[in-house]
Amino acid sequence: MAHLRSRRRLALAVPVVLSLTASLGFIPGVATAAAPQSAPAATAADGPNLAYVVNTKTDRRTIESVKKAIAKAGGTVVTTYAKIGVIVVHSANPEFGPQIRTARGVQSAGATRTTPLTAAGTTDEGAADYLSAAEAAKVKAAATPESEPLEADQWDLRAIGADKAAKIDPGSKKVTVAVIDTGVDDTHPDLAPNFSAKQSANCVGGVADTSEGAWRPYTAEDYHGTHVAGEIAAARNGIGVAGVAPGVKVSGIKVSDPDNGLFYPESVVCAFVFAADHGVEITNNSYYVDPWLYNCMNDPDQKAIVDAVNRAQQYATKKGTLHLASAGNSNHDLDSDAIVDDTSPDDSTPVSRTIDPHECFDVPTQLPGIVTVSATGVQNLKSYYSTYGKGVIDIAAPGGDRLYQIPDTPSKNGRILSTMPNNQYGFLQGTSMASPHAAGVAALLKSEHPWASPAQLQALLKAQADNPGCPDSYDQDGNGTQDANCEGGKRVNGFYGFGIVNALKAVK
Repeated sequence: MAHLRSRRRLALAVPVVLSLTASLGFIPGVATAAAPQSAPAATAADGPNLAYVVNTKTDRRTIESVKKAIAKAGGTVVTTYAKIGVIVVHSANPEFGPQIRTARGVQSAGATRTTPLTAAGTTDEGAADYLSAAEAAKVKAAATPESEPLEADQWDLRAIGADKAAKIDPGSKKVTVAVIDTGVDDTHPDLAPNFSAKQSANCVGGVADTSEGAWRPYTAEDYHGTHVAGEIAAARNGIGVAGVAPGVKVSGIKVSDPDNGLFYPESVVCAFVFAADHGVEITNNSYYVDPWLYNCMNDPDQKAIVDAVNRAQQYATKKGTLHLASAGNSNHDLDSDAIVDDTSPDDSTPVSRTIDPHECFDVPTQLPGIVTVSATGVQNLKSYYSTYGKGVIDIAAPGGDRLYQIPDTPSKNGRILSTMPNNQYGFLQGTSMASPHAAGVAALLKSEHPWASPAQLQALLKAQADNPGCPDSYDQDGNGTQDANCEGGKRVNGFYGFGIVNALKAVK
């Protein structure tokens, strides 16, 4: 994921979006799902069927007027989030975007994909490495009486004092962390004790499905969300691994498309609103919203995506939900003047473009108020892949480093061991793994300070972090060239923000 900085977050960098969202009012209430409307045949059959977000004011008269304009332009309303003024639409009219943007009451509107409705945007780095039975036996042999059977391989827990913190306060059952991701396998024995089904859903397509098991991954290959959930709240029950906050609740909100695994904006909008309306205290966001790695405000489609997702996450924040997001695995400096993005759009044919990270934003990571997390390895050094940037990164947490930071553990694996679907365990690395470690610490802080607001929780996260400061050298491959440049001092810098999270300090 990405973030801001020189322009001090999106609050100054995206005045148009924030001026719009500031006027929304965020009245408490539940998003309303509208019945699909029939589109006029004369305007709906010329192009591919695409999804759109149409953003308006939140008053009922404006929303109804815009719905009529949507139908006139050949659009079908999928659902309406009236409290934030976001309408999800499908249309086969190739001119739907330009036409609806001229309608009275429309503040921004654009397509959420570049290919018709029918490569995942998660932030893990590399393929999963499953723990075999033989390897598991070796790890279990190194277990102590007080640890979980596979905890000897969990260097990450010891790096942030989570093993010691659990003995003081494992976290409160009154705190729930929602994993917005590829789904969570709540039947896993390490997750079942702490799973909250009533705060889980399938939000794919923009409408929440809360039927039994709708939140589970499609297949075992959709393991990302289950791995993340285990890092946060795998129970200390003598079975496998432990989470950073083994006493809190975890829920799953699935947003990955079943056909291509992508995280489309309308699904993420649904997830943030659902989390807020179901009392979730913290969300973990180890992904970027597809199809654009960076959304540029001079493009009407990308601007509409930023606007819609920002409205949803701010709605949740207003209702007391703190959001954490991964910084990304491109080793990009998000405080630089220019970045080459050759991966977007990722739902069709990518084109190479040079973007200014102060004008083009990684969503949801660079949105205001969201905690951005970079990744570290066992040596408390920035992981080789982790994106960074002064004024962008808020905090850092263990995400793993299989190349340059190898732990002295039974498996000698520098990645993060956690739960996988079908009662399995495996290693992954990435800022996807860093964010849930920080979310777990945030859950411990919320357990200790139940009345803390999202802003106060973020301040507490930064206050308890340990900052190693910029390294003297960051030539990881030893070729004589710096692989990344850390700017800033001991208090705050581009590699670690305010520092690496500390679970033990959080409960003390």
